[in-house]
Amino acid sequence: MEDVADPSSVSERSFEPLTAADLQRLAGLAYDDLQELFARRTETGELYRHRLLMICLCQGGAEHFVRQRSGIKDLDVWAFFSEHPARPFPYRRRGVKDFGPSHLGRHPNDIGFQGRRVDIIGRSIKRNLDQTAQDSVLEWLREGRTDSAKLISQRPVIVVYPEGIRGSVIWDPGVAISPT
Repeated sequence: MEDVADPSSVSERSFEPLTAADLQRLAGLAYDDLQELFARRTETGELYRHRLLMICLCQGGAEHFVRQRSGIKDLDVWAFFSEHPARPFPYRRRGVKDFGPSHLGRHPNDIGFQGRRVDIIGRSIKRNLDQTAQDSVLEWLREGRTDSAKLISQRPVIVVYPEGIRGSVIWDPGVAISPT
């Protein structure tokens, strides 16, 4: 049965818990958005189509996933790519998708959306040959050399792709996380 939002579920924040199915949906939306980008910008596609390391839920949505107290305004998903020597992934690029009807409802300012807005951002990061994808992302967060890394590292980071570790909390400031 399709997850349909109650028409009255328009609110600033949803306090409904994020489920495994929600994380799977986020992974699909992000993947589709990236494939659309690669089709439109063929040079970016040629460089980055096969360099995807992880897709993660970050910022407020990740905070809510872990603590279930802050609520969800929108969903911020970050795709991390192994840096290509020719040029970085377009850092200003932000894709937007509609989460669609769900138990999460819709933000009142997101006119034209059926559900919560999903922002999809990509970053190219360094990856050493001996590093796992997760270790590369963690190193990027720990080093905090960019404004993006500093911003993301203030809240938990949850894996939505790859599927085998979907739902894993790989970063939570102030909480020790076991390495891979």
